[in-house]
Amino acid sequence: MALSKVLESSIQVRFHDCDPFNHLNNSRYIDYVFAARTDQLREHYQLNLYHIAREKGIGWVSVQTQISYLAPANLGEDLTIVTQLLAFSAKSLLFEAFVWDKTKTVLKAVLWLKLAHFHLASQKSHQHSAELMQLFGAVVNPLPEETDFDTRIRNLKAIA
Repeated sequence: MALSKVLESSIQVRFHDCDPFNHLNNSRYIDYVFAARTDQLREHYQLNLYHIAREKGIGWVSVQTQISYLAPANLGEDLTIVTQLLAFSAKSLLFEAFVWDKTKTVLKAVLWLKLAHFHLASQKSHQHSAELMQLFGAVVNPLPEETDFDTRIRNLKAIA
């Protein structure tokens, strides 16, 4: 059975994550996406990041985060977070996340996150195992044409 390339989950905007305007605080979008992606990887690929870090001493660290805020997410609102792996290399990953309203009609934010594979003991980047490279090859979902983040946002706004 083929693995899903696009993963989806839901989360509700919590009071303690909001700014004084009852909007999801800008920095919390990143937290929501990381939490969703972590749960999605465990559920869909049986990839438990906490277990890998504890048992193997490896993990991924964020090296670049790009985000475009398109519409506010409000207190109590149910959000749908959709993620996909756009690219990978021997030592890094690039994934994309869309933060939608519940019905996926209003795009709230788009994130690109570049992660480096990291060896916790040596505190240095680390090559992905053959098993991980095989998984990434099976689930990578590259964009139809090479683009940068700003162009991706312009294109998404044009079709929204």
